[in-house]
Amino acid sequence: MSAQLMVSRRSIVEHPFGNLKQWLFGNGRFLLRQLKGARAELALAVQAYNLKRAIKVLGAQKLMALMG
Repeated sequence: MSAQLMVSRRSIVEHPFGNLKQWLFGNGRFLLRQLKGARAELALAVQAYNLKRAIKVLGAQKLMALMG
């Protein structure tokens, strides 16, 4: 992978993942066990992160209006 692609990847992918680990998984471990539970926990964490970002970008009122 080229150096420019790695710089781009770090800025796009690793920042949200680092936030998730620090914000949601303060201890760095999943609470649920086995792959099915870990997938569900990560899916909820990603959904919460995306909702938090959408509120920050759009504002709560506009997001609620767009949701219906």
